Formats: sequence, structure tokens, C-alpha cells
Amino acid sequence: MPVAVVTDSTAYLPPELVHAHRLTVVPLTVVLNGAEGLEGVETSPADATRALGARRVSVSTSRPAPAQFAQVYRALLADGADGVVSVHLSAELSGTVEAARLAAAEVGDDRVAVVDSRSTGMGLGFPALAAAAAAAEGADLSGVRAAALDAVERTTIFFYVDTLEFLRRGGRMNAAEALFGTALSVKPIMHMPDGAIVVRDKVRTASRGVARLVDLAVEAAGDADVDLGVHHLAAPQRAEQLLAALTERLGDRLHDTYLSEAGAVVAAHAGPGLASVVVHRRP
Repeated sequence: MPVAVVTDSTAYLPPELVHAHRLTVVPLTVVLNGAEGLEGVETSPADATRALGARRVSVSTSRPAPAQFAQVYRALLADGADGVVSVHLSAELSGTVEAARLAAAEVGDDRVAVVDSRSTGMGLGFPALAAAAAAAEGADLSGVRAAALDAVERTTIFFYVDTLEFLRRGGRMNAAEALFGTALSVKPIMHMPDGAIVVRDKVRTASRGVARLVDLAVEAAGDADVDLGVHHLAAPQRAEQLLAALTERLGDRLHDTYLSEAGAVVAAHAGPGLASVVVHRRP
């Protein structure tokens, strides 16, 4: 068997892609008022959005346990995989990469390689797909890992949120910066240059936020042919508007596009109204 590729539930890949590329997805856990649920299995984005809107309801997330990853790796190797490349959301956002690395050390670093995507959503999904494509072409463990890392360098994510409050609550945003943004009633646009969430721009309205996302995505694309991932949270019209504008601006340089609602983990930290675009520059 070729090298197996593992990712986590925050890639938000369409199920048909997961099946077609033989990916194994390990879910993160969402905790709503003390009740745990696996993202995409037991807990939906709507569940998290409702909880965020309720009073006195706590919302948090947790990584998979190292033992869970170790079990997945051993099962894939027992089924005949030559090795495992495990690609996950940014270590700046979650301990998932750390858990995967602990499991890899237990199973054998010569058989399992872990990659930090320094992103989430399709910012994680595109490197996972690149790894799977390399595996399908017969690349060895080192080659599949290199394909994932190369895709990480060619992938850029931008996202708009209605408020910084949820990022502040979840510890993903500096409290002083969040307070500054709230005081000025600005709408922040974020990016993740080194895996951490950083304010890129500030606009006054949601419509300007979408327009600015379009400009930033086109700038990130440069002269390359690109694929796009567009995510939203309880804002499908905003995502459709974003994708339509990008389709017009990028023209025949745009190839594969993926539009989906982000899952409960991102919902817990970004809140409803999120709009995100991920630009994957093709080699």
C-alpha cells in the first residue's frame, strides 16, 4: 500500500474528497456546557453557534489524545501502509500537532511523519490533499511529507469576523487588541503568516470586509493558477458573494473551488458571520 495520509476534522474537506483520496480524519472534540462531542460526528457548526448565542453556556475545544492518534497509525500500518504522514492544524491554535508527534514517537518516527500546516480549514485541507496525491503516485514517506510542506508554503488564508470577542475568549487573540477592535467597532480581517492569528486589516462594514478579502486573495494569487477554499459560519450568502467575486476576478487562472461551512471547532473560536478564503497557488 502507498503511504497513508491522516488529517484532522478542522480541514473541513468535503466527504467525497476524503473518500476519493483515501484520507483518514481524526476529529477534535467540542465541549458545550460540559458535554463533549466529536466535531463533525456528534457536534455540528449549528450546535456551537447556538451555544455561543446563549447566556451562561461555556464553549471550548480539545485536541485528540495521543493514544487516539497512535491507534489510528497502528491500524493503518497493520493494514499494510508503507508509512503515515499526519497533517494537522496550526500548533499555534491547538495541541493537535503535539499529540500527533507524541503518538508518532511512540509508534516510530521512521514510519510516521507529522506536518504542521500552520493554518486550518482548507489551509490544512490543501496540504493534506497534496500529500495524498503524492502518496497515490507512489512517493515514499519523505516524498509525501515534502509534498505537504510544499503545499503549506503555497497556501494563504484570510478571514473576516464580525467581532474579535470569540477569538479573545478562546485565547486565540491578544486581549488588548481585541478590546481595541471592539471599542472602535471595527470589523477585523485576519491572516496567519506563521500559524498564529494576526490582524491584517480593519474595515467598518461586512460588505467592505468581503470586498477586502477579494482584494487580498487576488494579491496572494499573484500570477499563479490557483485553487480556492471558501468557508463561512452561518453566513452562506456572504460566502457565495465572496466566491462569485473571486471567480470573476481570477478568470481562467482559477481551477478547483470548495465552498463549505466551517465546523464546530472554528465556530467556537470565530463566532457566526465568519467568511474565509484560502488561496492555494499551484506549482
